[in-house]
Amino acid sequence: RLSVAMAAPLEHFVNTVRSLTSQGNFEGVCDLIKQSGDLLSKNAQNLDTLLGALDMQEHSLGVLSVLNAKLQLPVENAGDFELVSTQVQEFVHLCNGEQVRHSPSYFAQLCHNFTQTLLSMKQPIRGISILSKAITKIQMSDAQLTSIHSDLAQLCLVARCFKPALPFLDTDITDISLEQGQFDCKHLLCYYYYGGLIYTALKNFERALYFFEVAITTPAVAVSHIMLEAYKKFVLVSLIHHGKVQPVPKYTSNIVTRFIKPLCQPYHDLSSAFSTNNQYELQGVFTKYTDIYTRDKNLGLVKQVMSSLYKKNIQRLTKVCTQIYTCTDYAFKYIISYTLISTNTICITPSYTIIP
Repeated sequence: RLSVAMAAPLEHFVNTVRSLTSQGNFEGVCDLIKQSGDLLSKNAQNLDTLLGALDMQEHSLGVLSVLNAKLQLPVENAGDFELVSTQVQEFVHLCNGEQVRHSPSYFAQLCHNFTQTLLSMKQPIRGISILSKAITKIQMSDAQLTSIHSDLAQLCLVARCFKPALPFLDTDITDISLEQGQFDCKHLLCYYYYGGLIYTALKNFERALYFFEVAITTPAVAVSHIMLEAYKKFVLVSLIHHGKVQPVPKYTSNIVTRFIKPLCQPYHDLSSAFSTNNQYELQGVFTKYTDIYTRDKNLGLVKQVMSSLYKKNIQRLTKVCTQIYTCTDYAFKYIISYTLISTNTICITPSYTIIP
């Protein structure tokens, strides 16, 4: 039952939602829920009663506003979490797509709030299927990016459950849902950054580079922390996959060269050492900047860079040694072999030889 003091305002809210919805006046419902935020937030104890008075499919916009109000409240125990998770799941599956598309920013906000609740409760995997469904509810086409995409990618990344994100990540974006002017560029950057991390984890380095490139080439007038982290990953994945840092497109914002690159000196030093093909020099850079790589949570990728140089040198020297082995000029074979050994390019124990 509604508290006596607030019964009239809340009953008026429910009746107005029902009336406007029955008239097909969804814009009117949107205006109502914008005006009712304070009313709902001040009546936390009555929100579940309100949900019971509204039909999730018939009064989707009204239910959306109540659920948003619930998710802005602190989750005090596991029972509260289970209840709100069930309510959000039911709503996302049952809500009327036509209605929620009249207020895409409110629908996206519901997903943002739900994502933060899941992360705070350390239950990211619980929201993956829900947000996948939410994206399809609000999308106008498969190639349209919504701000919910970044939430889904984040949950998949934290849960280390990458497969559900791939149908969305593998679809090239040709349109962005502006969400009534509320779409924040942060969500675009996060989507491509998280997507790049997922592809990196799956060893799909070419696609990862594309995602990191989109993140660092997005037009900007100030340095973004997301762009900075994406650039560091771009350098490391380039070295692993191509053996050198790929050039960024000419249309890249000047802030990348003027501000971001100078902030990434440990990564440029790593790239310079990598280009020498000298394992010892690369190890020296690694030792010098280990604390920075660890702080940036890039230690694993840096170790992959070192491993890739080791493999690259083996392949390069295998080719050289094969040429030496097949050469008939024994004097030339001796000179080349001696040069490789004396410069520590290869090491040979007395029990091995490269000359037949």
